[in-house]
This record gives sequence, structure tokens and C-alpha cells, in this order.
Amino acid sequence: MPPVSPFLRTAASYAWRLLVVGGAVYAVFAVLGRFHEIGVALFLGLVVTALLSPLSRRLARLVPRSMAVAVSLIGSAVLLMGVLALVGEAVAGESARLVREFREGLVSIQEWLERPPFRLGSEALSDLQARLGEYVSSHRSTLLNTAVSGAGQVVQWLTVLALAVFSSVFFLHGGDRQWAWFCAQLPEAARERVGLAGRAAWRTFTGYTHGILLVAATNAILVGVALYFLGVPLALPLALLEFFAAFIPLIGSPVALAIATVVALASKGPFIAAVVLALIVVIGQIEGHLLHPLVMSWAVALHPLVVAVSVVAGAIAAGVVGAVVAVPLVSVTWSVRCALRAHAAAAPPLPPPEPPPEVRSGPDG
Repeated sequence: MPPVSPFLRTAASYAWRLLVVGGAVYAVFAVLGRFHEIGVALFLGLVVTALLSPLSRRLARLVPRSMAVAVSLIGSAVLLMGVLALVGEAVAGESARLVREFREGLVSIQEWLERPPFRLGSEALSDLQARLGEYVSSHRSTLLNTAVSGAGQVVQWLTVLALAVFSSVFFLHGGDRQWAWFCAQLPEAARERVGLAGRAAWRTFTGYTHGILLVAATNAILVGVALYFLGVPLALPLALLEFFAAFIPLIGSPVALAIATVVALASKGPFIAAVVLALIVVIGQIEGHLLHPLVMSWAVALHPLVVAVSVVAGAIAAGVVGAVVAVPLVSVTWSVRCALRAHAAAAPPLPPPEPPPEVRSGPDG
């Protein structure tokens, strides 16, 4: 039997180790996938804690800690409900005008498509409308089942939201004590490194959360003001959509602004839609070259390619939730690695081992 080359032996040893590590990672993600709602709830609880902890700390100087946490949570909930009520009132007030403008806009779009350079005949557009109507009629039961399952998902997400609020109460009230208790349960040799990793992770997560909130608010204000002055209907709801979409870096804002472009095209015509399309480019440049570098300087410097790959990988793995969670997860992981590496480099070198006692031979030995 010919001898095995050293290269093949080394490659085989690395291959089976990689298989074991890959199997372990797959098992961990499979378990997490079974309980992903709990993970999402804890993530949302951490987001709420990162946003409200500065306010609760300031209030705790004036009132007891429990009251400070209650005021922070109730005040933020009232503010959020007020914004949603304002958006709902705006949608209800503009619904009739929006339906009329959409009908007129669809007619103008049809006439626009019939002219050069598209030259689509009215028969083709009528056939498209007929096919859409047939599809809706033939798949009515499927659409109804989807709506019913969507209602069940709403209940499920309300449960997740309730768990997130419940966990944020305890994180705000005594998160530092909970982390200290967790570190105290670890072996003494690992406590310092785990404590250092936890502090670095929380610092990065808090910085990223504050920064992405600034990006989302800035984008929403710019979009809302621009759509309002352009006369596009539903400017406030579209600005709110832009706010939530900005939490998905590099992808969310263009998708939200594309929806705004469709609304502008149907209600105001091609010229206003082209202006909104130009707005996508301008806001994209502001977000990519000004706001996101500021966010990453608060958290951790990630290359734009890493951000893009993380968002796409998260979306493939877990949909919208994965796209939202991917970048902070990668940022936290990288910051923990850098903190532990710096700690290991700054640690004093271990003393050299003592030489073994000499073994003496002879009649006295």
C-alpha cells in the first residue's frame, strides 16, 4: 500500500474537524429555529433596553428605580400609539381621495404605456387585467386561507411582543445584576474573559441601536418632507414605512422608496414619480456615505460588502427578521473578538515553568 502524502493526511484531519464543527453549528441553529420566537422576543427586549436605558437611568436619580422603568416604558408606549393613531387618521382622511387619484393614475399610466417608447396596445393591458382577475377568482380560497393564517401569525407576534416587553422590564430594572450573577456561576478562570466579552457586546449593540435609530429617523424626516411638498398622498404613512425599513441596512430604504414611487406614479404621474426616484438616489447617497459610517463608528467598523452579505444571508436564513438581526449580530461578534484579542495581547506573559528537580543517581540517590 503506497504511503499517504502529508498534504492529504493534513487535509483529511482538517476535513473531519470541519464536519464536526459544521454539524454542531447546524444542530445549534436547528434548535434555535424551533424556538426562534423566543429569540426574537429577547432581541426586541434588548433593543428596547438599549433605547430606554439612558432615560431610565436619568429618571432613577429622581424617583425609585421601579417607577423610572415604568415611566420609561409607559411613556414610550404612549408615544408609539400616538404616532400610529396619527398615521391611521391620515390614512382614513386621505383614503377617498387616494382611491380616486389611483383610478385616474391607472388610466394615465395605461395611456402612457400606449405611447412611445412602450407602444403597448390596449388589448394587452386589458388582457393583463383579465388575467389578474381570473387569478384572484381561481385562488380565492388560497388567499382566504393565507389571510386566516396571517391572522394567526398576528396573534403569535403579539405574544412575542408581550414577551419582549416583559423581558425588557427586567433588563431595565436589573440587567447589570443579572449579568453579574451569570458571570458568578462560571468557572473562576473564565469570569474575566466572559465579563469583558459581555461589556464589549453590550457597548457595540447599544451604539448600533442608537445609530440605526438616528439613520431611520433622518431618512423618515427627509422622505416625509419631500413627499409632502411634492403633493404625494399618504406622505406620513410612507415616511413611517421608511423609518421601519431603514432598520434593514442598504436594502430597506430603496424598497420603501420604491413603494413611494409607485404611489407617486399612480397618483401624480410620471414626472413626480421620476422626482421620487431621484430622491431614492439622493437619500441612498446620504445614508451610505454619511449616516452609516457614523453608525459604524459608534459600533464597529464593518466593510460595506460585509454588511451587504450579512443582510442577504440573514434574509435567506430567517426572512425579514434575519435581515434586521444580521448586522448587529455580526457587529457584536466582531467586537467581542477584537476585545478578547486585545485583552490577550495586553495580558502579562505567563512565568516560565520551573525546571524539574534533578534526578540523582548513585548510592545516595
